Amino acid sequence: MRKPEKMIIYNLFPLLAGRFNDWGPHLERAAGMGFNWIYINPIQRPGSSGSLYSVADYFSYNPAFTDPADKRPPKEQAMAMVKQARGLGLKIMTDLVANHCAVDSELLKTHPGWFLWSKSSRAGRPRVEHPFALENGGMVVWKDLAKFDHRGTPDPEGLFAYFKSVVEDLIETGFEGFRCDAAYQVPNRFWRRLIEETKKRHPAVLFFAETLGCPPDQTRKTAGAGFDYIFNSSKWWDFSGHWLLEQYALTREIAPSVSFPESHDTERLSEDLGGNIEGLKQHYLFSALFSAGVMIPAGFEFGFRKRLHVASTTPRDWEKTGIDLRDFITKVNAIKSEHAVFQEEAPTAALPYRNPDVLVMWKASVATEEEALLILNKDMRGKQRFCVEDIHRLLQAGAPVSDVSPEYALDYIPSPFRYDLRPGQGIVLATKRDVYQPD
Repeated sequence: MRKPEKMIIYNLFPLLAGRFNDWGPHLERAAGMGFNWIYINPIQRPGSSGSLYSVADYFSYNPAFTDPADKRPPKEQAMAMVKQARGLGLKIMTDLVANHCAVDSELLKTHPGWFLWSKSSRAGRPRVEHPFALENGGMVVWKDLAKFDHRGTPDPEGLFAYFKSVVEDLIETGFEGFRCDAAYQVPNRFWRRLIEETKKRHPAVLFFAETLGCPPDQTRKTAGAGFDYIFNSSKWWDFSGHWLLEQYALTREIAPSVSFPESHDTERLSEDLGGNIEGLKQHYLFSALFSAGVMIPAGFEFGFRKRLHVASTTPRDWEKTGIDLRDFITKVNAIKSEHAVFQEEAPTAALPYRNPDVLVMWKASVATEEEALLILNKDMRGKQRFCVEDIHRLLQAGAPVSDVSPEYALDYIPSPFRYDLRPGQGIVLATKRDVYQPD
């Protein structure tokens, strides 16, 4: 079996970072923490709402990210940023927004047949349809967006060719991956063809399906279009219910997934936890070790509390919190980098344990003979005791085990094993047998 690809992603939210020329320190910080991918939200020119996801022109750049004093064209400024990232060992991905564009985009005038229109309106003429979602029992409609009609357009070849050219342009700029926004709202036939044709010319380019909020069967269907990765819902797990592991089992053989403790679409975890540092550590450790990939947005490492906004965030929103998790995150990323079992969608189970405040999670690599245990204190404010007569009985292969935890690692594994877990603490035990089998 092929060696898993390391997927440790730092979301450099562009509105928080500012101009391309100012991204250097952010890229250096991400590389220093052991991230190997940078995910950037849309950088194309937005419509009048200013939302990053309301793209008006897919072939020009958001003026918020370019420097008017720089004599280089905007695309060259973007390419210089990508070159700097590559020099630090970072690959770059960005969003591909193919479900909708800005309602004031010129595309509605030049290619009206690409869009979904209502049959009538109060003014007596068709009106473009807006994307919507159901939230908290109500309907949220994004009126700054116009929905593409991938299923019924009279010009499917033209619409497909347009987005293929968008992908080619971004690849030319230096992007090596695409997070496909609202992928489940676009037909599989579109994704399958786009992915296949792109990979014929650029086999190393990766596609990530944004499928949050989808039931597992819909996620499986979307991922089956050829996506390299999906995003999972581990952020919302309480470390106890069955649903997350059930979803994981349903999708893990279709496509590997990426976990995150927070994202640009959610509240900041530090705000949810009231600034509890042990809780931030707990959630990052779990996210990093649960699935093949992990991602955090800029500011998580400093416990930022102000939610990111796709239109109104600016570099002035950079916070001074007094929190610095960079050393901890660096150590967790090193654990993920050094152990194949944490770089793949490995068979995973929550083992029964008598203390409900302790999670015991077992994982076994399918690419190597490696196994691992994560023993996690669910309690972020108090100690919890973990006791087992023989830790090796929780593993299947009986191989020697070492403590690779990011903090307070033990020099040897005692038997019986008795330990008072600090608030939120996680113990990571792993065998080390990185022998990959041939394809």
